[in-house]
Amino acid sequence: MAAPTATADVLHLSDDAQDLLFREARTANTFSDEPVTDEQVRAIYDLAKWAPTSMNQQPLRLTLLRSDEARQRLLPHLMEGNRPKTESAPLTVILAADTEFHEHLPRLFPHAPGAKDLFEADEFRHQNAHLNATLQIAYFILGVRAAGLAAGPMTGFDNAGVDAEFFRDGTTKSLVVINIGKPGENPWLERLPRLNYDEVVTEL
Repeated sequence: MAAPTATADVLHLSDDAQDLLFREARTANTFSDEPVTDEQVRAIYDLAKWAPTSMNQQPLRLTLLRSDEARQRLLPHLMEGNRPKTESAPLTVILAADTEFHEHLPRLFPHAPGAKDLFEADEFRHQNAHLNATLQIAYFILGVRAAGLAAGPMTGFDNAGVDAEFFRDGTTKSLVVINIGKPGENPWLERLPRLNYDEVVTEL
């Protein structure tokens, strides 16, 4: 277990929970062959969906790749170094942004009847979809960790190629590919340093 920080005693999460979600959690590069179940994925999403997005947009969309056929469709679009671990991961998920998220706002943001109309301009809508789906991806990764699993997120891939292969509607845009599972043999790279509080915080 990592040594608790000086602020650990002011957080409501237990030290074990802090380690699970943050201090001891790592990006996995190898995975065991233990499967990731549909129940686990549903529990991860059902937890992460409660975290905030702007105007409750919720643009994140998940595509689960379980079959060898689906995985083979993805591999040519990944950087070469990311292909072996993706082939062997129990589950690979494409996380994408729905650029037509505003169609759901009458249900998701009902107290503002005109909310959908605020996003008629494509560029503004796409910016919002990208930003808020990216927020949700971070929440999803924490959800994976909360389930006792490891996540291996990757952005080194041909987004246009992935979109053409999996999202031919033209409105769903891939952002991150994540391998999920129990860590395998030698799963971690050396722990990298982090910037300290005083290096990143400015008080005015």
